[in-house]
Amino acid sequence: MGDASGKNKKHKSPARGTRGGSRNKPLSNRDGKRPDRQASRTSSRPDGSRSSGGNRFDESSRGKSRVGDKDKGSTRRNSIPIRDQDSGFKVSRIKGKKKELVWEPRKSDEKDTGKRKPQPTGFERAIRLNRFIANAGICSRREADVLIEAGAIRVNGEVVTELGTKVGPDDIVHYGEQKLSREKNVYVLLNKPKDFVTTTRDPEGRKTVMQLVRAACREKILPVGRLDRQTTGLLLFTNDGDIAKKLTHPKYKIGKLYHIHTDKKVSPAHLEKLTSGLQLEDGPVKADKVSFVGESQRELGMEIHVGKNRIVRRMMEHLGYKVIKLDRVMLAGLTKKNLPRGHWRFLTPEEVNRLKML
Repeated sequence: MGDASGKNKKHKSPARGTRGGSRNKPLSNRDGKRPDRQASRTSSRPDGSRSSGGNRFDESSRGKSRVGDKDKGSTRRNSIPIRDQDSGFKVSRIKGKKKELVWEPRKSDEKDTGKRKPQPTGFERAIRLNRFIANAGICSRREADVLIEAGAIRVNGEVVTELGTKVGPDDIVHYGEQKLSREKNVYVLLNKPKDFVTTTRDPEGRKTVMQLVRAACREKILPVGRLDRQTTGLLLFTNDGDIAKKLTHPKYKIGKLYHIHTDKKVSPAHLEKLTSGLQLEDGPVKADKVSFVGESQRELGMEIHVGKNRIVRRMMEHLGYKVIKLDRVMLAGLTKKNLPRGHWRFLTPEEVNRLKML
């Protein structure tokens, strides 16, 4: 009769806990009984701790049978994992006759959603006042400290003289009558053409370099240094006061490379004088490096870190040469590569980092 009933039974796949030699014969314990699946999923360590497999449950549910068994206090296992204490949820007791697992917020913090709170961005957190002033393009951080100590800075209508003061996104900062804005640092590199004046406004109505970078950004950026109206080449714009000071102050010795075209040949003796030093009306000056470009001796490459007004033209005029064409081809390691005349581009993060490390 056992054989007849066996024919009507559907074929079942081998049990999960079978050995290779007997595919359809389930494993048995020492008593000859079929082992409980739930017991096989729990740890067999001597201290009673769980193994790495399976989901995690609290201590109250350890060792109890599945939902649907006779034990009404049982908890269903391997169904919903218990979250960490910081997740904001816990497993409540089974409610009602259905014996369901219900997720409830912790009583200690019912508003906690379990999601990690977003960290404040650079525009949301408080920053030091001198950094705020430098970001606004007024000056460097050290110069901002001088302004703060002198009582030239007001925060929310009150004069602040204490260094290290921090301001938040809702604070209003004034430098004199000028309201400063909390801006991100922007760096724009322009290949300046002829007939543009390096200034923000020209009373004579001439074209300015600001017209070329007007559409670059919303932030207030200013040119770093100056180029003559007839001088072409690289000009940097930024609202970073620290970078602006570093590129213009002589003590940092930031080099600028110029391509010079003269009206006549330059003698080798004069070439040496450019590097040994010249005495101009406003003091001594000398180039860092000078060399001929080509064989005509009318083209020079001069590297100089002094940023005085029209310094290259004045040095050549002091030796009796007239500069026909002057082009700045390199500024603090930045070049004109892939930057046509009259066009601009933003500096890459790598270029900005190099400027900050100068």
